Amino acid sequence: MKVNHSNNIRVRFAPSPTGELHLGSARTALFNYLFAKNNQGKFLLRIEDTDTERSQKVHIEQAINSIKWLGFKPDEEIVFQSRRSKIYKKYLNLLLTSGKAYRCFASKQELQLIREKTNSFQYNGLWRNRSDEEINEQLELGSPYTIRLKTPNEGHIVFDDLIYGKIRVSNSEIDDFIIRRSDGSPVYNFTNVVDDHDMSISHVIRGEDHISNTPKQLHIYQSLGFENPFFAHLPMILGEDKKKLSKRHGAESVESYRDKGFQSGPLINYLALLGWNPGTNEEIMDLTQLISKYDLQKVQKKSAVFDSKKFSWVSSKYLLKQDPNTILQSIRSLDPSWGGNKTEDFCMRVIDLMTPRCNFIGDIIKKSHYFFDYPKVYNVDDQKKVWKEKTAIILKDIMKLYEKVDCQDHQGLEVLFKEYIQSSGHGFGQVMKPMRLAICGSLTGPSLFNLMELIGIEDFLKRINIYKNKFNDD
Repeated sequence: MKVNHSNNIRVRFAPSPTGELHLGSARTALFNYLFAKNNQGKFLLRIEDTDTERSQKVHIEQAINSIKWLGFKPDEEIVFQSRRSKIYKKYLNLLLTSGKAYRCFASKQELQLIREKTNSFQYNGLWRNRSDEEINEQLELGSPYTIRLKTPNEGHIVFDDLIYGKIRVSNSEIDDFIIRRSDGSPVYNFTNVVDDHDMSISHVIRGEDHISNTPKQLHIYQSLGFENPFFAHLPMILGEDKKKLSKRHGAESVESYRDKGFQSGPLINYLALLGWNPGTNEEIMDLTQLISKYDLQKVQKKSAVFDSKKFSWVSSKYLLKQDPNTILQSIRSLDPSWGGNKTEDFCMRVIDLMTPRCNFIGDIIKKSHYFFDYPKVYNVDDQKKVWKEKTAIILKDIMKLYEKVDCQDHQGLEVLFKEYIQSSGHGFGQVMKPMRLAICGSLTGPSLFNLMELIGIEDFLKRINIYKNKFNDD
């Protein structure tokens, strides 16, 4: 079996635009990109849009935009299969004239009868050795036909998968499979081989669900006289229940993660760790580091499990490593109105307070609303826990306490609070919790005194008063 031994590394990512780009596809794109860049090779993008019924323009755009957002810039112009029909026809005719393929005029009814008779879905070669006269007769009648590859009846097809090792399949298990449908359209296995050859792909890196396609594709390579690329099949990504990853596991499309405020860096970082590791305990790596450390031989055979909590942890670590200005730019690109009319310095301080408490950019946006305006609603469960018989009196005391002071820094504000706790005899939670609920609308948030310092005493007192009046009247 001929193999391409060229040192010119060329890989491709070839999504079918029949839906949004999911995490499994994104990891395949990532592993192709890392392998190419680690070996000073080229990363190419091909859109496999020959399925006109299922391929949609919106999904083509989503796939291209998702790859761009992830940072995987193709090194050459994007290839669209839908624009290559003449090329496929050329190679189909080549196989027909060389006798490596033939026209099959068997109807669906005939094929069904064969399956029932043989108790097998394998094609029995009904039109494999028909005469030119019989074939021309059907052509003159305008009978529909498929084109099938003439595969060997004996022997084996063997290939060395770079991850799974040697794979051997008996040719008796592979029938004369269809390479062109009766409507004239070429099938996936055929276009895949032609495109990979024309694009000079050296390594085909894809999901393990394509292993079953590889023997058929190798027969097409041989029939066309093409050199075979190397093959590497990646293990599946599973949900925590060990079933194939899907939305029910909390995994969404790449575009959904982007729109929710996740950054591409931590998503790439986490996807890289699904089925691969650098051989060290290092877990937080940017794209440049991943490229330098990537080794295809370290990809595991065992399926990887998507852990949403681990992904959130990776994302939080990424967030902590970024400077506030970078985070602010990311926030504004997602929500230009964030921060309202507050100064940039104010917004930066919000980011400083919230970053240690958040996992991703969208998390900061969602949890920081109370910095810019008083709460319009209060958490119902928290309110039930907090409001007691003496709460209104305590809040009046707090307002009096802070109305008279000049200090504005968080340390001074905290000292006053502790002095009040000591002198009043109230418990810490009796005072702190209603204060926090009045400011934030819930019992979660950063240091209360840092928050008071930032929004200012006037705003703080206003929020306490609004909250007190709302529930004291109730």
